[in-house]
Amino acid sequence: MRLRRFWYFVARNGTLFGAILLALFFYSWNVNFLSLANLRNIGEALSALGVVAIPLSLLVIAGAVDLSVGSVASLAGIVAASVMVSTGSVVAGIAAGLCVGLVAGTINGVLVSYLKFNPIVITLGSLSVWGGLALQVTGGRTVAGLPEGFTDLSLLRFAGIPLEVFILAAAILYGVLVLEFMPYGRRLRAVGGSNRAAFLMGVAVERVQFWMFIQVGLASALAGIMLASKLAAATPITGQGLELNALTVVLLGGVAFAGGIGRMAGVLAGLLFVGVLRNGLAFMNTSQFLQQVLVGLTLIVAIVFDETIRKFARSQWEDATSAPPAETK
Repeated sequence: MRLRRFWYFVARNGTLFGAILLALFFYSWNVNFLSLANLRNIGEALSALGVVAIPLSLLVIAGAVDLSVGSVASLAGIVAASVMVSTGSVVAGIAAGLCVGLVAGTINGVLVSYLKFNPIVITLGSLSVWGGLALQVTGGRTVAGLPEGFTDLSLLRFAGIPLEVFILAAAILYGVLVLEFMPYGRRLRAVGGSNRAAFLMGVAVERVQFWMFIQVGLASALAGIMLASKLAAATPITGQGLELNALTVVLLGGVAFAGGIGRMAGVLAGLLFVGVLRNGLAFMNTSQFLQQVLVGLTLIVAIVFDETIRKFARSQWEDATSAPPAETK
């Protein structure tokens, strides 16, 4: 029985164990890996990714997916930067960037939730549309000369902690509250588990998915704005690869791609795993191209391993619960 409980525990927390082992490996390579300064760097690097991955995980739990988050982030950053350069207003620029996310999320939400188109096909098309618009608006050039009031936002520190880490913390708190404590989280799981069953229970299936698409769109735009502030410029490829990294975090976190299953603790473990992996590879002076290859391979290996462990743990648990009770004399 203890062995079965152990495998069940590993199945639920394998990604966290993997992140810890990975951190210890990189620490053995360079003792500065676990220094306070580098841990702060990991937190900063994960901020924009986490802001996108957390609402994306909720959307996947609800039975849909948005693969356009990277292009939305790029376009939102471009629009925000362009408005700031032309008007000098940081507030107007941020508002314009968020409007891009609102529009993108609304379009995806209507097409998938209400018109019942395939979310993968629709959001892949959106990925191309928003990415193409970002290139068209800029002519492939970088938008620079942003107001200092905007670029200084990424330099703000509170008790030595960057502002973007607080934004990530707010996103984490929101995800935990929604998924673990609010009725909306139960509706997300119900919709992802079975649309028909959720409908018969009185859940507004279309509305639940629609609002999650809007949240993902806004989060993607916010991530693009955060990256523009950090880089002091906006490029049409700023968010390139964000969709792969965010989806890696979500699936590593144990969220079922088919929907209905997922824990925020698992998503945070997935976020930590990706952050440790990318930072560790940078410590080893690995090229960004090879990093992308390794992230993709890690996703494949981790998902196969995770699914194998889950099946084994499930079979062990079912054997334990289905075993006949011992006879008593």
